[in-house]
This record gives sequence, structure tokens and C-alpha cells, in this order.
Amino acid sequence: MSETSQTQATQEPSVLTVQDAYGVLLERFPGQVRMDERQGYEGVLIEADSLLDVASFMRDQLGIRYLSSVTGVDNLPNGQLESVYHAFAGLGPALVFKVQVDRDRPEVPSLVSVWPSADFQERESYDLLGIRYIGHPNLQRILTWEGFHGHPLRKDWHEPYYEEELKPFASRHPDGHVYRAEDRNPFGMNLQYPSDFDPHNWTDIAQAAVYQPLQRTALESRLETETMVINLGPQHPSTHGVLRVVMAVDGETVVDLMPVFGYLHRNHEKIGERCTFPQIMPYTDRLDYICSMSTNLAYALAVEKLTGIRPPERAEYIRVIMAELTRIVNHLLAIGFLWNDVGAFFTPVVYAFNERELILDLFEMAAGSRMMCNYVRVGGVFEDLPDGWMEKARRLVYDRLPRFVDEYERLVVQNEIWRARAIGVGVLPAERAIAVGATGPLLRGSGVPYDIRRVEPYSIYDRFDFDVAVRFNGDVYDRFMIRFDEMRQSLRILRQAMEQIPDGPVQTGKKNYTIKVPPGEAYHRIEAPKGELGFYLVSDGRPNPWRYHVRSTSLINLTSLAEMCRGHKIADVVVILGSIDITLGEVDR
Repeated sequence: MSETSQTQATQEPSVLTVQDAYGVLLERFPGQVRMDERQGYEGVLIEADSLLDVASFMRDQLGIRYLSSVTGVDNLPNGQLESVYHAFAGLGPALVFKVQVDRDRPEVPSLVSVWPSADFQERESYDLLGIRYIGHPNLQRILTWEGFHGHPLRKDWHEPYYEEELKPFASRHPDGHVYRAEDRNPFGMNLQYPSDFDPHNWTDIAQAAVYQPLQRTALESRLETETMVINLGPQHPSTHGVLRVVMAVDGETVVDLMPVFGYLHRNHEKIGERCTFPQIMPYTDRLDYICSMSTNLAYALAVEKLTGIRPPERAEYIRVIMAELTRIVNHLLAIGFLWNDVGAFFTPVVYAFNERELILDLFEMAAGSRMMCNYVRVGGVFEDLPDGWMEKARRLVYDRLPRFVDEYERLVVQNEIWRARAIGVGVLPAERAIAVGATGPLLRGSGVPYDIRRVEPYSIYDRFDFDVAVRFNGDVYDRFMIRFDEMRQSLRILRQAMEQIPDGPVQTGKKNYTIKVPPGEAYHRIEAPKGELGFYLVSDGRPNPWRYHVRSTSLINLTSLAEMCRGHKIADVVVILGSIDITLGEVDR
């Protein structure tokens, strides 16, 4: 295996446990920090005026270097909005802290100066909940446009064709009478703008909100040139979906860059909050639609953490098998598409798709579908594996896939054009990778051996012997190569899981459309193929979640795009973006 290094994740555990860290904060900031004593909740509540001081103390004195998740909750009955944070110091669970503010004046200090990974997440919370993060360097809407009315995740916001607050709707089967919502609210009567927005005298959002923040940076040049702003996407094939990349360029050199999102946004989280907990599962397929099995698993684990449900042993093994097959599918496509971005149009992509189709055959045998699998359930999986499934899977895992990974690597890695386009391009140093919240191959390709399957094991991953793949140059080449390393480790896990899988049931209890969920909150994360995927759930005891939030791997990994591209050529932007590996369904939700 060429130019690789693999290691166990050996980060030292944080000096303090999470509970000890809470104790230190309570002692260090009396009157400003207090425990969250609501039933089923965890963490501490921090006064807004002290948030920056407390956050800086956590980073500098407690070693909390990685802020994973930032979101908000509308506590409508209390007249408050709540900004919720999950951060990590290394091994073990999250340190949770929150800020509660009046919903009529929802101002919270921005933490971008402490943890740059808060950038896009604070903008999202501002856009969808209206929490204003004071001091944010570019606080503007991120998923909707400037003429959008209101903040759609607030509980008193209703969409134009609003029918009811929660599903199942009374108009539906068996007793209801279905009607078209459009008939009761004709087109033209449903369009609203913010009170301070005039659509007739509107300045193009591209000029006002996107182009202006791109400031010219001085570059060493023998020519006197002017900075020009150009767009890559949102329809360009190399943006991997409807992503728009706005670049300020000096000649062919990128001076600054801003990714623009929202063209695929459908308010996934609002839809989820209308559904019962089990009804959400098929919607998770549409997030990272390359990796629906993994996304199903992440959501199921979050609900199981909230409810205390434990899946049967056989179901746990089936879940791991599906998740690791999904990792291989994802990395095959990531490698093939990245080569397509460079210009190798045929052979590498066809090679990747051939093997992917064989794994999708297995998904179809078990779930009845190839991409939107909807196979995992809260408490297990939908059905047991059919006859012949395991035999076919073993032939792939023990024979064909290992040979293919070796052959695929030999095909591409020594290509001199590829090496010239990838080595030393888009370097992301380890410290910056941690600061911007990078996860998955993007983080491990920068020399940080951080894998949630090791540092906070979930499901039954603590039973398997595998290495955490890591490479140390932080460039496009290492991010490309680490996916070969990870496919080999996935095959290693799959062989162990197939040898150990027991007989028995695959579902706890009955297949219900509703489940009893106690009041409280839960955040659960997994090592998805692209990085950390987390679900944050808040329950008020009803069959539907009060708050449902997706910590999007792809969105947060894009935080590093601008700094990786500055100083490179326009053509390099395409390669650097491809090396991150994003899915726009998960970015926009």
C-alpha cells in the first residue's frame, strides 16, 4: 500500500470528564452559568452577556477545541429562543451549553471568533429561527433569500398552504375528506414579503449580499490587474449539484470565494417536526441520498437515545454491515467523481459504478429499493435479510471488492497528470481543520486520527478490530488516498461482522407508526462516510418532535472551502471541492 499511514485513534482523553467540566464552569462563572435542570435535558445554561468569555475559557483552559453543532429551539410557551451548542474535547460525549434569550429581541454573541465552525451554522439559525448572532462577520440568510417572509422554524410561522400543525392530518384517511390546499388559498393570496422589503425596488441579492463581502486581497504580480467576480454554478456539473460558488479572481488566481446555498432547500426540519418520530425515517433518505442506510442509522440512534430503546443483537450487526457497505459505495463514487472533475471522463467513473451497482443489488434485496432504502427502524431494521443475501455479500466482501480496491488504486494513483493536479493543492492544516469543524476524510486527511466509531463508539463498533486511517499532508491527494484506506478498513469490519452475526429477531416490539417518547433532548452523531452526521431531537412528550435538527456533514465541511482555494487557480477550485465530497441534499436539506 503506497504512501499511507494508518493508526489507532490515540488522542489523549480530555483532562476533565464532562461532568467535571460543568463543575469547573459553575465555579469559575458563578451567577453566569447554571445547570439545565429541566427533566430529560443536559448541559448548562449561560447568560448571553458571558457567552464569549465562557466559550473562550472552554477552548483555552478546558481543551474544548471542536464545536460540533450549533442550532436553535423556539421555546414558544416560555417566550424564549434558545441557542444550543454541542462541543468536544476528544474522547467521550459532548459538552452541551445553551443560551436563552427573549424571542422579541433574540440577540446572542457570535462564536465564530472562538470556533470558526460556527459560521454557517449561526447563519442557518438566524435564517430559520431569527436568532441574531452579534459580531458574526457575515450574518445573512443562508438557505432562503432576502425577500423571504419570516423565520420558518418558529412555531408561530405557517407556510402558504398551511393545513395543520401535526401529522396525521384530520383531512386524511380513514375519516377525512381530502382537498387541495391550493383551492382554499389561491395563488397570489399566499405571497408575503418582510415588512422592510420592497420587491419593486429590490437590488439584486447577488450584488447586495453575495458580491460585496468578497474583498480584494493583494497578490504579488508583475501585472496591474483588476479583481473580477465570477460564478461557478449553480448548474455546473462540477459543483456536485445546485451549489453556487462566487469567486473573486485576479486573472486566473482565486482571491476570495464564497459558497452560496439554498437552491435545493425544502425545509426538511419543518417537515420533520410535523411528522411523528417513525414517519421521519423515509425523509432522512433524501438528505445524503448516496448514503441513505447510514443516515437512517444516525436518526434511529438519536431516537433510541431519547427513548432508551435497545435493538436486538442481530439487528445491530445488520446495521453495521449496511453502514460499512454504504461507506464503500460513497468512497467509490467520491473517487470516481473526483477523477471526473479532473477530466478523466470514462474509465475511473465506470469502474466505480460497476462495483457500486453490485452493492446496491444487496440493498435492493434487503430493503426493496436501491438508493432511498428506508430500511433501518427505531428498535432495529424493517425485515431480516432474505435467503441468499449473506452468501452474495460474502462473495463481494471476501473476494471481489478487495481485489477491485487494489486494482482501482493501481489504475489511478501513479497517473502523473493526477499527481500534478492533487499534490500540494488545497492544503488544510490540522489545527485549521479542527477549528472549522472538518470531519471524516477531510479531517483525517489533515493528520487528525479522529473517528467517532473510536472516540465515542456507538451501536456495536467497539467489538470490531480496525484502524483509523490517517494521512498527514492535508492536500487533495491525501484526501483522495484516504478513501482507499477507509474502504479496506470497512472490508475488515464487514468480515468480522459477517463472522459474528447471531440469529434472532431484528426488531424490538411491534412495527408502529407512533412511539412513546418522553420529554427531553438527545443529540447523537455517527461517523457517516463523509464525516460527522448528527441529529438533535427535543421532545415535549407528544408523538411528534418539538425540535428536529440535522447536523449536516456536507454543509459544515464546506466551511473550509474558501481558505483552501485562496491563491490557487480557478481550475483547482473544482478539484478541491470534489475532494471534500458533498451531497447537496444534505447541505440544503
